[in-house]
Amino acid sequence: MSSVPDAAAGDELKQAKEMEDAEKYSFMSTLTKAPKKQIQFADDMQEFSKFPTKTGRRSLSRSISQSSTDSYSSAASYTDSSDDEVSPREKQQTNSKGNSNFCVKNIKQAEFGRREIEIAEQDMSALISLRKRAQGEKPLAGAKIVGCTHITAQTAVLIETLCALGAQCRWSACNIYSTQNEVAAALAEAGVAVFAWKGESEDDFWWCIDRCVNVDGWQSNMILDDGGDLTHWVYKKYPNVFKKIRGIVEESVTGVHRLYQLSKAGKLCVPAMNVNDSVTKQKFDNLYCCRESILDGLKRTTDVMFGGKQVVVCGYGEVGKGCCAALKALGAIVYITEIDPICALQACMDGFRVVKLNEVIRQVDVVITCTGNKNVVTREHLDRMKNSCIVCNMGHSNTEIDVASLRTPELTWERVRSQVDHVIWPDGKRVVLLAEGRLLNLSCSTVPTFVLSITATTQALALIELYNAPEGRYKQDVYLLPKKMDEYVASLHLPSFDAHLTELTDDQAKYLGLNKNGPFKPNYYRY
Repeated sequence: MSSVPDAAAGDELKQAKEMEDAEKYSFMSTLTKAPKKQIQFADDMQEFSKFPTKTGRRSLSRSISQSSTDSYSSAASYTDSSDDEVSPREKQQTNSKGNSNFCVKNIKQAEFGRREIEIAEQDMSALISLRKRAQGEKPLAGAKIVGCTHITAQTAVLIETLCALGAQCRWSACNIYSTQNEVAAALAEAGVAVFAWKGESEDDFWWCIDRCVNVDGWQSNMILDDGGDLTHWVYKKYPNVFKKIRGIVEESVTGVHRLYQLSKAGKLCVPAMNVNDSVTKQKFDNLYCCRESILDGLKRTTDVMFGGKQVVVCGYGEVGKGCCAALKALGAIVYITEIDPICALQACMDGFRVVKLNEVIRQVDVVITCTGNKNVVTREHLDRMKNSCIVCNMGHSNTEIDVASLRTPELTWERVRSQVDHVIWPDGKRVVLLAEGRLLNLSCSTVPTFVLSITATTQALALIELYNAPEGRYKQDVYLLPKKMDEYVASLHLPSFDAHLTELTDDQAKYLGLNKNGPFKPNYYRY
């Protein structure tokens, strides 16, 4: 008897379920139809279906980005380019104070650039600490510094620190692709005479340097260089200015090599500080920075997956070591080329195979140069590469890859995205060239702010040391940063990690023959 009502109840539940499903499908049908009406409406209004001109596309991009944010956003900064065709040299721009002593892409981006600088300051606490400690003393009062470095948010913190310490600064970019336009605008708005923008031509590059040096009523007495181009320009074009320079601070392998050449030839008439070979630059900027930024640059430009890829890294110095460690960690098969038997032995002990470039050039998927030399990758190597091989440079100078040999009638260049070119051979083979052979990480991505704080603090201290050194302390030669100064830079950054140094007892210090406060290692010590 009980089975009859149970069956009836089951039928009622089944009918209710069918009605519920019918309503659901009806509702889903309504939803799927609704967008069609919206799309048709958009077509009728011709909002999105027609883009008659390139300018039209830009205008729409700007209107969307500006309507979705109250101020400059990252997208707006890089896409607001209605006047891209107009060279900054042809524009008449002034900042809010009426000053026009600068040349940047767009002074209107200054507000966004200021935010970028403020973000960088958060991870550059040591440099900010140095600024606060020395600001009252003004150790750079009277210094007129002309600089040529990458112009990024991090170097902007350095430039503004130098100004806070009493210096007057004029600045240009050491790389035609690495300038952050919004940061250059923020510096110009703050009153710094900056001449730089992303995508300069070779002529623009030298014009910007000359505008920094050749100024009526203003003569530089200090140089901060990255690559040696500024030093070379002043030495060649303005020898009288060069003779009155009180000191040069250089931070790159290429620039230091040029300084040693001048010194060897007896033509270096001012003291120079080799920051590149200081421990705080070599071990942190060159090694740890490149260990992270190599992957950032390659991923942003190519979206390549490294697991199983065959990569050859030319050079196993500090930059090469950093690159190889990162690539190996992602599962890449890494080969090394080296001229130095000590570096080669280090590579072998680290588990890498040391080869000649000719031995692996046909099979590798990625070629990375970081030697500081020239013609490391020649046209012969490029001709033998496999299809879709990626070629890039992590050294400072653009001389490592023979890019000039690729600008011939039989090869076709195809720009596929920013800083990425496909060079196409007659048989259809493509080589992927990044940043036209210039420095990959700063041309195509960014570098860790904290590491740049270490380098920037080192540069600031080197400038202070050279500018305030008593006459006779430094002769007309190239010097390394004093060990004590290296240790001071490191100590300023330890609080970021809540690190606590152990202190020597008097007895221990006597046993080691050291001062309790350092320096703790001799100059010849290899870290």
